[in-house]
Amino acid sequence: MNSYLIPANTKNGRLIFGMFKPFDLILFGTGVIITILFMVILPLESTIVTVIVMLPALITGLLVVPVPNYHNILNVIAELTEFITTQRNYQWKGWCVSHEKEKRGK
Repeated sequence: MNSYLIPANTKNGRLIFGMFKPFDLILFGTGVIITILFMVILPLESTIVTVIVMLPALITGLLVVPVPNYHNILNVIAELTEFITTQRNYQWKGWCVSHEKEKRGK
């Protein structure tokens, strides 16, 4: 029997910490740096300002969270955008087309 067992996590060896691509860490690091700069510059006197200051780290953190069947949320958004914006051309090759030809030939 020619059956091969491929482990489910074969790509994890190429990822940082087994979860992140370099771009993911750069994106998240940029969000954290922007958040730290906002914390230094802006006075955190109210809850609304604190939430706004924390948004860059929260948003970039949510974008790089791993999800099942995809790499992360950023990948899901990219795949969804590509699916919605690309034109699809479906060629009908159903069973009834060839079935009808067989009936006519008999």
